[in-house]
Formats: sequence, structure tokens, C-alpha cells
Amino acid sequence: MAMRSWLFAPGDSEKKLAKLSTTGADVVILDLEDAVAPEAKHHAREMTREWLQARRTLVLDGRHQSRWVRINALDTPHWRDDLAAVMAGAPDGIMVPKAPGPEILPELAAELYELEQRNGIAVGTTKLLPLVSETAAAALRIPEYVSATAPRLLGLTWGAEDLSAAVKATRKRTPDGNWTDTFRMVRSTVLLTAHARGALAIDTLYADFRDLDGLKRVAAESRADGFSGMLAIHPAQVPIINEAFTASEAELAEARAIIDAFAASPGSGAVQYQGRMLDQPHLRQAQQLLGLEDRA
Repeated sequence: MAMRSWLFAPGDSEKKLAKLSTTGADVVILDLEDAVAPEAKHHAREMTREWLQARRTLVLDGRHQSRWVRINALDTPHWRDDLAAVMAGAPDGIMVPKAPGPEILPELAAELYELEQRNGIAVGTTKLLPLVSETAAAALRIPEYVSATAPRLLGLTWGAEDLSAAVKATRKRTPDGNWTDTFRMVRSTVLLTAHARGALAIDTLYADFRDLDGLKRVAAESRADGFSGMLAIHPAQVPIINEAFTASEAELAEARAIIDAFAASPGSGAVQYQGRMLDQPHLRQAQQLLGLEDRA
């Protein structure tokens, strides 16, 4: 299943929740954290649970839309109540905000184990996606996720907004639209750590949802850099992200041609292709693009 676009929606907005299933997002994230005021937390939990239950077996265009929930941070009094409420709807995964480090994941996994049993959910099926960069200390600990005990870990993602507040940064991007050094370092660390772990690398959101041209550039760069998907905060961003993270026919054709070139020279470590010398990393990239890596 593709997991290119990860679209947030406030857990207490009936209007926005009603539209989620038609947005085309691969993953929808019902937000109980930043998008919900403290006095609305209880109501948001109830609405989120009802939405999840109503769409537990929903199929869109021949595929399931993955349903996730962003709970409140584990240093708040809200997260256990969040889980107790929403697990009745069997979400596919839990996004963990403000993760200080990987040591919180076993505690969360233990809680999920109990709730899965209580709600008739197959044990271990609820995955985790921590936001790993929202404080300076957390950002410096990202590499620890490579070897951490976290069997439910599906991937890693990061956020620039909280981090910028934490380090008192007055800018996140340069005038030409590129990340400044601090945020570029964090982004790269997330990417490398996720790949070292064998997990998904999900890039952060593009904050200006009206700037679709800017998003198109950023999303294309994100995929080219090695990310497998991207967060979204508005439905208008979804088709652009989906397109950016979908291989074009030209890319697929070249990948097939590269694989064929190696197949025509069995035992060769390198082959010539259109004036270029290609070796095993090029073959692996072609196989990955076609989803053949595990069978190769």
C-alpha cells in the first residue's frame, strides 16, 4: 500500500473529518494534539473514535485508506485517555508527538498490547510513527532509533515548527527556499536513521498550503533525496504530494531497461547503458523503483 501523503485533520472538526475519505490521501491522521484545545480533548476523542469505527473497513478506489491518530505527548496527562478512546476504532497507527527519544516506545507498545487485546485487534498490528525533532535534545538523539527496541516502529518523521520555537530560530528557510543549516541537518539525520533502521522516512509538512508551486518543488526534492512520503496540512496538497512520490512512466521504463541490461549480461558487475557505465547500486535502485528488491 502506498504511503505517500499523510494528511492531518483536527479530531474535533466534523466538517473536516467528513471530507477526509474523499481527499485521496494515502494516510489520514486524526489529530488530538496541537489542533485541539484542552477543553475540547474529550469531545475530540469521542468524535475520532466514532469516525474510526465507521470507516474500519472502508475501501477507497480498491484500496484501504490508512487511518492514524496523533495522540498527545507522553509527558501530558492526556495520552492514555487518547489511546483508551480511539483504540476501539482500531487505528492502523499512532503518531507520537514530541518524542524525547526511543525509550518511550516500549512503554507505548505495552499500552497498545493491552488495548489491542481488549478491543479484539490482532496484537502488534498498531504501528508507531514518532515525531523525533521537536526539541533540541530530541533532535540530537535521532540516531538512537537505529538500534532501539521498537518492534512497532513503521517510520520516522520530523517537524520544523516546534523545533524552531525550541531553538528560538527566527527563520527556517533561506531566501531561495532551502532549509537553513540546523533544519537541513535534522532532516538529513531523520532520513539516514530511517534508512539505517529499515523504516519509512516521512518528510515534514510544507507550511504555506496556498503555495502549491512551492510545494511541488519541495515534494519533488523530498522524493529525490530519498524520503518515501510527506506530511500534509490541507487537502489541496495531497494530489501534488501523491504525484511527486509516484514514479513516472519514463522512470519505470528506464528501470526496466536497466534490469534487462543486467539480465542480458549474467555474472557481470557492471554494464553499459546509453553511454553510461552502470554497476550494482544502479541495479538495486531500478529494482527498488519497480518493487522487485525483495524478489531479486
